Amino acid sequence: MPINNTPRTLALIAGSSYLIIFFAAIFANFFVLEALLNAPEETITKSHLMVRFGIMAFLLTVVFDVVVAWALNELYKHHFLTQLSTLFRMMHAAIMGVAVFALVQTLEVTEAKDILHLVNLFNTIWLIGLFFFGIHLILLGRIIKTPKITALFLILAGLMYMVDTAAHFLLANYQNYSNIFLALVAIPSIIGEMAFAIWLLIKCGKNTPSQLS
Repeated sequence: MPINNTPRTLALIAGSSYLIIFFAAIFANFFVLEALLNAPEETITKSHLMVRFGIMAFLLTVVFDVVVAWALNELYKHHFLTQLSTLFRMMHAAIMGVAVFALVQTLEVTEAKDILHLVNLFNTIWLIGLFFFGIHLILLGRIIKTPKITALFLILAGLMYMVDTAAHFLLANYQNYSNIFLALVAIPSIIGEMAFAIWLLIKCGKNTPSQLS
């Protein structure tokens, strides 16, 4: 049975997928990655099942990133920037999929230095992907017409993703400012993307065709 791809249906698909990405990413980042960084050997030997679930959580974010990209592409297909925005989000998803391979390799090693090397490799590859994701958010902020404040936060978040990635590679003393950069990325990103997801779920596509043209 074909999907009834009305604007409302597409908005619900995109919004629901966004929520899945949020929750999967929170678990994978703040439980699994933090555990690997703080206690690498103990996490691998005693909590390897949690690491495996974390890997699957990251894979879920990749899968639903593609779903979001498809749904937004269909939702805003009449805008001239939409295809370009979709391509940059797909680039981010592809790079993220490659990065997860480094986490899979942590299950094969036991020494802390090897585990940390692989986690850092994952973070570096993901960081490159976030640069392209930032471009996607900037374009998405230009594409959506309402809510205007959400569009502004999406653009700001995209810029901060790009600045943070550039700072990682350009500043030898990046760690001295890491907390500042984290806040600069996290605040607009959480506000903008969460607000956009909620708007997609609650309002987008309800008798508002002009918003999508």
